[in-house]
Amino acid sequence: MRGHGLRSKLALYAASALAVAAAPTAAPAASPVRSSSQSPTARAVAVDCFSQARVRPGDFLLACGDGNNRLVSLRWTHWGPSSAVGTGLDAVNDCRPYCAAGTFHTYPVEVRLDRPTSWQKDPGIQRFARLRLVYTDGVPAQAHRVTYHTLWD
Repeated sequence: MRGHGLRSKLALYAASALAVAAAPTAAPAASPVRSSSQSPTARAVAVDCFSQARVRPGDFLLACGDGNNRLVSLRWTHWGPSSAVGTGLDAVNDCRPYCAAGTFHTYPVEVRLDRPTSWQKDPGIQRFARLRLVYTDGVPAQAHRVTYHTLWD
């Protein structure tokens, strides 16, 4: 069982490193969202993997299963009913030699959210269904300069 204890410690270390590496720096707090029935001029929201709807989030987890990819230091220049545009950093774990021992690297990105659709959890709220990243200085391994993500509901 000695190896199991080492793996547990490595996993704990990796989780701690992720929290430090992914912590947004001076990012404004995201606005909580109430049902759009409370606001006739509601904007679309970004729904994260914890089913939290947010407007202008300062960070956004992309890899829900393992936490090895997260947008941090997000700054939004536009947030409307059909799209949102901003900039930030994509923090990606290189998983070398394996993810628990990997290193996080950050890549500057332009971010666009679009394709609002009705949110299953609260059909009165429109949530963005697609996220586009444009890497402006370097690209993570296995990624393209322009990358699209379909966001969960």
